[in-house]
This record gives sequence, structure tokens and C-alpha cells, in this order.
Amino acid sequence: MTSRETYNLHLVSDSSGETVTNIARACLVQYEDVQVTEHFWWLVRTGGQMNRVIEGIRQAPGLVVFTLLDKSVRDMLEQACRDARVPYVSAIDPVMQAFSRFFGRQAASAIGKQHELDEDYFKRIDAMHFAVQHDDGQSMATMVDADMILVGVSRTSKTPTCMYLANRGFKVANIPLVPNITLPDEITAAKKPLFVGLTREPKSLTDIRQSRLRIMNEERQSGYADLDIVREEIAEARRLFVRHNWPVIDVTRRSIEETAATIIQLYNQRHGNVHL
Repeated sequence: MTSRETYNLHLVSDSSGETVTNIARACLVQYEDVQVTEHFWWLVRTGGQMNRVIEGIRQAPGLVVFTLLDKSVRDMLEQACRDARVPYVSAIDPVMQAFSRFFGRQAASAIGKQHELDEDYFKRIDAMHFAVQHDDGQSMATMVDADMILVGVSRTSKTPTCMYLANRGFKVANIPLVPNITLPDEITAAKKPLFVGLTREPKSLTDIRQSRLRIMNEERQSGYADLDIVREEIAEARRLFVRHNWPVIDVTRRSIEETAATIIQLYNQRHGNVHL
């Protein structure tokens, strides 16, 4: 087997680096056969800081992707890239230019503005607290205040999906379905939350549960990872979802992000609005 060539990728930001990293990672997943060494340069706001970045690029030449708003610092980087003959690109320029044309005005160029401690920030923090307090069927008395309630048998990605949605500002709770345990009427009759049923293919769910038992060094005799029993659990869950007319999402081949995006679409359709 021949070793793959490794490429250097420099990600440069005047803020936390979250934006440029997310953009780069979203593109990199389309190149599975490419091996990349990532070099991270965050909070680059002065000429002295940029000099260190430039030296790092010279020592390991490669594509430079940046999000920089200060013109003087940006000019330093672009000139150094031209001198070193390495490719460079601004990750947000095309979008910013499109906004400027659409709004008929130039951007404010305020560094780190997306991370301000504003109302939306505190809303997300409150949503995270809510998700933690209402994880795995906890705090039933206040669960009716949720925007969404995810329901499903064990190991259907309820908790990570809740945390992802909470980071988007939604108050989300989740309830595990346990054989022979009925959900309280006051919960299922709640009008405010959007209920969503999560399910998974029986074989996939069985494999996940068996793996968890091995990791936890546990042996359950109750049929937790028995394929026939798992099939019945899933069938019973689906009957519950149909009885209450709840939308159902099969998470077998979905990422957490894809599941969350579908739930947000359902929420928006229900409320006829767009939740940012």
C-alpha cells in the first residue's frame, strides 16, 4: 500500500476560528482520499501575531483559508501568500459581498461580533440548561414547557440530538420508552411541544446496545440487546407514535445534524416561521 501525500491546511481567524473551521471541515469531508495536516491560527489581530502565522506558513506551505476583517492584517497575510506562492482564500468574502449588494451597504467589520453576549446567546444557554434538566425523562412537571419533546427507545440518539437543538436555541426534552411503562397523560396531552418519535433499524440498534454493554462491562439478562425483543420494542414504539400522530424519524443512517435539521423543519412547518 502506497502512503498518501499529506497536504498542509492553514486556518486563520481573528476570532475563535469556529467559522473557518466549520467551513473547511464541511468541504474536507468530500475528499476522503486526501490526508491533511491542519494548522490553526486563532485570535490573529495584530501585525506581530500575523508575523508568527506567516512564518508558520513558510515552514509548512499549503492552502490558507482565513476569516480576517482588519484590512491591514489581512493585507499582510495576502502579500505573504503571494510572495511564498501559496494559494489563499477568504472563507466569507463571497457571502459578505452578496449581502453588501443585496442590502446596498457595506459590512461593519466588527471582529467577533457573532460571539457577543447578546439575547440570542443567553437564550441558547437557557436552552442548554433546559435540555440537561429534562434529559432522559427527568423533570416531568416542567417538561410541557419544551418546544420539542423527543421520544424513543434506548440508544436512538435522543440526548445528543437534544443538545444539538439546544445549541440552536430550542428548549428540548427527551423521554426514553421502557417496555411496560406508560407515558403520563399530562405529558402526551401537552399542546405546546412538538413531539417527535425517533426510531432505528432493529439490527443496528441491537449492535449499538451490544457495543455499549461491552464498553460498560455489563451483562443484562432482560433482553436489552436481544434482536427479537428489540424488534418488539421498536414495533411498540411505532404503535405509540401512530396512536398520537407524532412524526417519526429513522435515525439509522442519519447524522445528529441531519436528524436535528429535519426536526427544525417540522417545527417551522408547525409554527409557520423561521427559527434562526
